Amino acid sequence: MKLFTLTGILLITAGLKAETTPPATKPAAKPLVVLPAQAPDVAAKKFAPDGQVNAGFMAAHERFVKTAQEGQAELIFLGDSITAGWGGKKEIWDKAFGPYKPANFGIGGDRTQHVLWRITNGELDTIKPKAIVLMIGTNNSGSDPAEGIAKGVTVIVETIRAKQPQAKILLLAVFPRGEKAAPNPGRDKLKQVNAIIAKLHNGQNIHFLDIGEKFLKPDGSLTKDIMPDFLHLSAAGYQIWADAIGPKIAELMQ
Repeated sequence: MKLFTLTGILLITAGLKAETTPPATKPAAKPLVVLPAQAPDVAAKKFAPDGQVNAGFMAAHERFVKTAQEGQAELIFLGDSITAGWGGKKEIWDKAFGPYKPANFGIGGDRTQHVLWRITNGELDTIKPKAIVLMIGTNNSGSDPAEGIAKGVTVIVETIRAKQPQAKILLLAVFPRGEKAAPNPGRDKLKQVNAIIAKLHNGQNIHFLDIGEKFLKPDGSLTKDIMPDFLHLSAAGYQIWADAIGPKIAELMQ
């Protein structure tokens, strides 16, 4: 009887403890960060997912401003990761463009608004390049209409002309992306962009050049030999790029 009573007391005590022990609380969820909308034709910094200005973007921009302040570069490449990728193809770069004192101002992930912000905040100050190669817009294709992307490119070209009136601009059509020619909505949108910005060509200080077909097979598809992820170029792809614009660069750098 005593054993039963003791057992009962223990069970009641355990139950009381269980009732009074507060339930485990989950850690508070981080508030959702809503990034500000960015129009493709309005200069804007690049933001990270946490809502802060992208540190890598700013670090690269500061390096480019320093290069500009040195005042030595005579040939500037402006763009996104496709342009930045020249940094890993030094042998091709040096052979094709080395004699022209080139500088690579490409940043991965950049959209038109980011390039526009960069060139209005120091990257085209101090230096007096003879030519500027511009290729930008593919990163806008997922969210912006073709007309908006083309407007962004147009404002960039106008800004370059205002800041560097002596420089010849080699405006490249945005390269094709995606493995197949069709169905390929992204590539179709970029074709629309290219058709619009082609009208900026005047043969004097703005020269439009579409070399996209040089990357394609006869059926319009891309191969991993040229674009391993069907967006970024391999060494073979960069060689095609260098060969395709080499004669025009030589002409513009005279």
